[in-house]
Amino acid sequence: MENTMSNEDFGQDFDLKAEINKYLIHWKWFVLSVFVVFFITFLKLRYSKPIYNASTKILMKDTKKGGRLSEAAAFSDLGINSGTRNVDDEIEIMKSRTLSESVVKKLNFNVLCISHGKVLDIELFDNTPIEVHFVNQTDAFYEQDMHFEFEETLSGTFKLSSTNHFFKANQYKYGQSVKTPYGDLIITKKHSSDDKVQPLTILVKPLKEVAASYRSRLQIEPLTKGSNVIVLNINDPVEKKAELFLDCLVKTYNEKAVSDKEFISKNTSVFVANRLKLISEELVDVEKNVEQFKVSNKLTNLESESELYVTGSTEFNRKAIDVQVQLNVLNSVVEYVKKSTNENLLPANLFSDIDGDASTLISSYNDLILERNRMLKSATASNPTVMKIDEQLASLKSTLLSSLDKSQSILKIQKRNIEQNENLFNSKIQKIPSQERQFRDIERQQKVKEELYLYLLQKREETALALSSTEPNAKVIDAALSTGAVSINPRIIYLGALLLGLLIPVGIIFLIDFLDTKIKSRLDLQGRTQIPFIGDVPTSEDASTIMQSESRSSSAEALRIIRTNLEFMVSRVPEGIAKTIFLTSTFPKEGKTFVSVNLAATFALSGKKVLLVGMDIRNPRLDDYLTLPDRGFTNYLSSKDLSLDDLIIKQKGYEDFHILPAGVIPPNPAELLMSKKVDSFFETIKQQYDYIIVDTAPVSLVTDTLLIAKHADTFIYVARANFLEKRMLDIPNGLYRDQKLPNMCMLLNDTDSTKGYGYGYGYGVKVEKKPWYKKIFNS
Repeated sequence: MENTMSNEDFGQDFDLKAEINKYLIHWKWFVLSVFVVFFITFLKLRYSKPIYNASTKILMKDTKKGGRLSEAAAFSDLGINSGTRNVDDEIEIMKSRTLSESVVKKLNFNVLCISHGKVLDIELFDNTPIEVHFVNQTDAFYEQDMHFEFEETLSGTFKLSSTNHFFKANQYKYGQSVKTPYGDLIITKKHSSDDKVQPLTILVKPLKEVAASYRSRLQIEPLTKGSNVIVLNINDPVEKKAELFLDCLVKTYNEKAVSDKEFISKNTSVFVANRLKLISEELVDVEKNVEQFKVSNKLTNLESESELYVTGSTEFNRKAIDVQVQLNVLNSVVEYVKKSTNENLLPANLFSDIDGDASTLISSYNDLILERNRMLKSATASNPTVMKIDEQLASLKSTLLSSLDKSQSILKIQKRNIEQNENLFNSKIQKIPSQERQFRDIERQQKVKEELYLYLLQKREETALALSSTEPNAKVIDAALSTGAVSINPRIIYLGALLLGLLIPVGIIFLIDFLDTKIKSRLDLQGRTQIPFIGDVPTSEDASTIMQSESRSSSAEALRIIRTNLEFMVSRVPEGIAKTIFLTSTFPKEGKTFVSVNLAATFALSGKKVLLVGMDIRNPRLDDYLTLPDRGFTNYLSSKDLSLDDLIIKQKGYEDFHILPAGVIPPNPAELLMSKKVDSFFETIKQQYDYIIVDTAPVSLVTDTLLIAKHADTFIYVARANFLEKRMLDIPNGLYRDQKLPNMCMLLNDTDSTKGYGYGYGYGVKVEKKPWYKKIFNS
């Protein structure tokens, strides 16, 4: 079956047992690690300083209704953002670096008094026998890290030295000012007792460093989700300091909140006052503009006068129409009178509103017409009476026309006067829209200024009330109180120590194994190659000594097992023909020559006739293990006179162990191995021996081994542990896949049998006892 394996096919199987064994063989390291971690944990628990927890509970006021003022809070009714705050915002403010630094500075927590014990140094606070004060501090005082050593000498005096070399050690009295570059140090005795004060260390830490320490330990969170009640917690080695810090934190927070509100109220008040002054001046100017407009346009009330003008214009228009109607009627009557004869009656009752005489004349005229018409019924027109009446009608008609003409003149005068008055009112009415627009502009400005003025007056009063009734943001529900030392469960600590003690060696072993790219055991071959594995050879105690019949070392036992496994590899070789075994490797110094020599000796000790041939003709190494002549295989190939019997020697101490040395290193090794004499050589010796062991050259450096590979019944590929890198397995895998080396198998040399990778070699062998510390480090 064609072998189509590739490098990517390897590494698919995971051997859990092998992985576990990889750690279990180092069990002594695990025991040592757990013991060390347990011991350190014991000391830590035994001498750790107790940590105290203090907590306080506060209520945030109106956090969702703009409880914290902003610069525009007074004008929130205009839709301006009033800077409302929620609980999360207030928590962040309380956690701020600025607030913590203010608290530490107020409480003087950056100055510490340390009492030295046999094991632990303890900070003294409320029980300190002295009080330390710094006065006249410079700006750099809160940025310095200062160290002072205090030691009381005589009554009322003490010795003070500075490790920062601010001054030389000297004697001082309590209450005396000690000059330092960053301020004056004054130390007073707290108690009036005569007890001597033990030596102390006075530390001055940078303000930011101390504040950062408290901030990292401060926990602030709502009591429940959505609640305005906030719980503050802090842990500290000094119980009283934890309580004071929380109380001062809340107090400082409220003071800053009140200060912010007062600052905002004062600024708002100043702003409103300035605006009121400006608006008042503008309002006066606008009112003067109203006054000037009414005076210049002779107005008192634009709306009432507009109605008056419209009413007057309407009235005169009606009168003008009436006069025109009367004038038109009068003109018609005049025309009628002029055209009328003594037979026609004149219209009566048309001019009573204009002239009463005309009506009387028309009535008299009509009476004469009626009288004349009555007489004509009984007389002729030449009748003297009729003629007299005609004369009277002519005279009366002339008088009537004069009267009508007079009435026409009067109506025309009335019409002209009415039109003049109507035009006057119309001109007034035409000016009203323009005046109304101008007045509305001025009036609008006046109203805006008035409303703004009144609004600012109201805000000034509101701001004054807010300034007088400023209250803190937070109300203390429970003052800070210590809940005692934070309890530590030793079982949990020791359990964690156990896990840590186990994880440390696991991590180290994993890291070493991860970074180690070299083959160490057969486990490293699993999943990386499919070449048959015939065994491993442990590290030999004396690599220069070849195997003897009495050998019971682990290497000897391993070679015997390999000899047995090889019988299966060469089982197909016919009887009567030597079983030819070639050995090669990737690089020199992998032990193929050592394995070749000892494997040949192993077969010889089993009663077989064995020939060991040195065919690594470029770098022969058989003489490192055996005493050999200079002539050998290369001399045979290059000479026509030499026979094999002249070159093959027998090894002393063995019945049938024969050796053919490599001989002199030739100038043309590859060409020499390609000669036909090599083929006849193998045909000859295969008829004379039971086993032929051939030591060949490394395959990665030269092509010599591949040139003679066809003569092998099986190829042993030797890989040395802790020498060959795992990635170099690509070379034997490629040779195996391409079948360039026939019947190939792999042997691992120089393994460590003490780590459990072998077969348990060395039964019955006396093992040297090692001290316990060597055993630990050897594992």
